[in-house]
Amino acid sequence: MVGFGGEAEPDMASRGCGPLIPPLSESMRPLRQQVFERVRASGLIARVQVAKDLGVSPASVTTITSELIEAGLIEEVSAPRDPELGRGRPAVALGVRAGAHLVAGMKMSDREHSAVVVDFAGNLLANEVVPRGPGPMPLPDMLNAMEALLDRVCQKAGVARAGLAGVGIGLPGFVDQAEGVVLWSSTLTERAVPLAEAAQARLGLPVSIDNDANLVALAELWFGAGRSLADFAVVTFEHGVGMGFVMNHRIYRGSQRLGMELGHTKVQLDGALCRCGQRGCLEAYVADYALAREATTALNWGHREGQSISVLLESLYEHAQSGDATARSIFRRAGRYLAVGLANVVNLFDPALIILSGERLKFDYLYAAETLAEMDNLVINTGRPRPPIEIHAWGDLLWAHGAAALALSAVTERILTAPRELAAQ
Repeated sequence: MVGFGGEAEPDMASRGCGPLIPPLSESMRPLRQQVFERVRASGLIARVQVAKDLGVSPASVTTITSELIEAGLIEEVSAPRDPELGRGRPAVALGVRAGAHLVAGMKMSDREHSAVVVDFAGNLLANEVVPRGPGPMPLPDMLNAMEALLDRVCQKAGVARAGLAGVGIGLPGFVDQAEGVVLWSSTLTERAVPLAEAAQARLGLPVSIDNDANLVALAELWFGAGRSLADFAVVTFEHGVGMGFVMNHRIYRGSQRLGMELGHTKVQLDGALCRCGQRGCLEAYVADYALAREATTALNWGHREGQSISVLLESLYEHAQSGDATARSIFRRAGRYLAVGLANVVNLFDPALIILSGERLKFDYLYAAETLAEMDNLVINTGRPRPPIEIHAWGDLLWAHGAAALALSAVTERILTAPRELAAQ
């Protein structure tokens, strides 16, 4: 047999064909992990329904749920009985034992740090937001800020820091979630920082880190509009432009865990300077620092150089609303570049839903009719409607919830894939 390169190939039967899927890959998680996640996702669910949903025998589910109850991870709950069924023994459902474990999620951003504490069922126990000065900080200062924030939110929740099972941390930039390394972030002065290891040593707790846009997508997947969707995109607008993409109910990160950098796709060759050091990035036209930079030049605001970006944006928006042609043109151009970016997302991924997220979305140019019309012109015309777009103008606590979901996922994985005698401890 001759192969694609023209050389002789071994007999097909000797090497097989088709994708070589590793055993126990992500799509083949242990059954007890699948059972637990089904219970947590459902809130309350009967054993027979778990078996039906997972396509396994009721006997297998009964055995596994008994183990999970014995381990203190789930519990039996009397479910409300349908009045039409009359009297009789109350129905019994399964639910996560909320107090089994507590986790914290933190978002370390350019303007403020936020944190939440949630229980094992994902219920919010406490939150905290702390402002910070602009600009990157050295690693020791970042660790100090993390520790102070965590202690404050734990105090609000009435729990000791040692009572947490794990911490999730999100921050902007290029973050290798699997390695726990921040290759670059606008919040850190150093590059290639092993942040998960450093934070774990400082906090004395297991720590998981990720890019903040991924965590917004994770928050939507766990708590929001994406719970029932297999594939959707979240585009975030804050100091920069980020994107998280859910594919087959999982965050897609790419082969080096650095994918989905929508803000650094190029929309103009040799264009405006981006904070990443390259030119022509989408972020260099749409991000808040880009709008403030353009407003300072176009509106002769050099005398306002000391003002914060948020104050400059508020002023720019007020000028646009009052009819200032220059201010409106700045927003209009940003909206056109945003349309290019969103059209590229649709043409590349065909998601079921696009969520635009971030406090910046109070500036309605981002979803003005002209922007969506421009996007429609740029999307391939297949005769079918484009994906719906939802606007979630939420603050940093949403990002912190995503970090908490990251911690919950890590804790769940650690417990349910550990040897059973260890998981029960």
